[in-house]
Amino acid sequence: MKAQSPFLDTLFLLRQEECITIFTDLQEISRKEENDAAEYLETEFEKERLEFLFDTISYDKEAAVWAAKVLYHSAQLYLIRENTAKDLNRLIPPFNGKRDASAILSADLSLRFLPQIILALQQADPEDQLIKLLENILTEFHYSAVGFNLELENINWEKELSDMTYRKLYFERIVEKKVYSLAELPFINRLLIAEFGMYKEVFWKELKKYEQVNL
Repeated sequence: MKAQSPFLDTLFLLRQEECITIFTDLQEISRKEENDAAEYLETEFEKERLEFLFDTISYDKEAAVWAAKVLYHSAQLYLIRENTAKDLNRLIPPFNGKRDASAILSADLSLRFLPQIILALQQADPEDQLIKLLENILTEFHYSAVGFNLELENINWEKELSDMTYRKLYFERIVEKKVYSLAELPFINRLLIAEFGMYKEVFWKELKKYEQVNL
């Protein structure tokens, strides 16, 4: 189908209806569309910030727009692949800003939908080079991929989760999706068990407490 703004329509449909519309071709995203998307995502960020423990994390426009463009191009590239191989690095660029809690949570407004797109790409062609580009992005912004199979062995979790608001949201996502691979990591497990307190049986009965053994 055709639309006045495929970019904005893609963002809106995904966030409101969790569905994707594939347009007839890949169009350049105008500066006006970027600004409109930034304003829309800021509104969405403010809605979600009501659930934050503190309101000290601010909206990162650069990260939000970058992630939205990555999401849009990824969704469209699922079907539109003619003569696109040479443009993949331009359409799916790495993030060049400062990766902090503000950037992570702002980017998550869009990147949380990326795992589903990767799964669709894997079913269509497991060797698709686009998959690796998207997995690299999610490895860096792994909060958006909680529950998705990624290699996260090299993360310093104490440093990664030093921001209390980000830590709270990360733990909530782990518990919501029951991600054992993360919940059983010593640092995360210890803090999760402490957070549950006497209500562990209610929140996650099956989760075992990590017992540290000193040799």
